[in-house]
Amino acid sequence: MAIVSNTVGYTDEDVLLEGFFAYDDAIEGKRPVVLINHAWGGRDDFVGGKAIKLAELGYLAFAVDMYGKGVKGESKEQCAALMQPFMDDRAKLQQRLNAGLQAVKLMPWADENKIAAIGFCFGGLCVLDLARSGADIAGVVSFHGLLFPAENISEPVVKAKVLVLHGRDDPMVPPDLVLSFQEELTQAGADWQFMSYGNTMHAFTNPVANDPDFGTVYQADADRRSWLAMQTFLSEIFG
Repeated sequence: MAIVSNTVGYTDEDVLLEGFFAYDDAIEGKRPVVLINHAWGGRDDFVGGKAIKLAELGYLAFAVDMYGKGVKGESKEQCAALMQPFMDDRAKLQQRLNAGLQAVKLMPWADENKIAAIGFCFGGLCVLDLARSGADIAGVVSFHGLLFPAENISEPVVKAKVLVLHGRDDPMVPPDLVLSFQEELTQAGADWQFMSYGNTMHAFTNPVANDPDFGTVYQADADRRSWLAMQTFLSEIFG
């Protein structure tokens, strides 16, 4: 087994984006695809590491870029400024997501009939919006994602199966939002699962998260359990 990884450029209209992909070259032919959506700071080593781990599991992993080649936030203020335009214009966000989806379909190792997307924090909202937009993919997994509805899609029709992995004590996603989100998926006719981890805050999969006042704290058990839950889900949806 040898994991091959590299970056690849793609565009959304006039914006140059740079994705990171990884795959195991010991596997012959096409393989299932897992898109990875980054948190509010931009495409970084965290999602790059997830891509390598997914490649080791036999997938073509593709970490998408929402902000533009080389664009990353270095502070909370910078990260918020990068994310906010997409929160304010969900149609723009969904178009950017679709650019990544179309880019990975062009890769020679991609099985176009077996595509899933996972995302972390802001990236969790991204994959949920991909599902809300009616994308014809197998499934999406949100890790401590934001659950705000997409105002530009009043009656989403969700084709993808949905797995949400949530910290019970996440201050960025209060209980009433959880309930309204679950009702939204039910009304959309979605096949959905929601796992809530006790004594767990936002960003629980990120080992460097250690800011209780902000609500972001790493939780090793939830990190491990959520990754295993994702693996089970991917095995199921890809058959």
